[in-house]
Amino acid sequence: MHVAPVGGTAVQDHVALAEIELCGDLIIAASAAEERLSLESIDAVLRVAEERDASGGSGA
Repeated sequence: MHVAPVGGTAVQDHVALAEIELCGDLIIAASAAEERLSLESIDAVLRVAEERDASGGSGA
């Protein structure tokens, strides 16, 4: 049996970690809401407008 060495060899996928964080934020918001989240609420939790502004996109 081959066991991976311990320490320093872990690969971090920063995109995957960011997606996991956003999913967690969305789960927390949904669990705190009394009703279903609106599309606007989901966009706010996922910071869609901030990303759009940062990339200079108009969204159209």
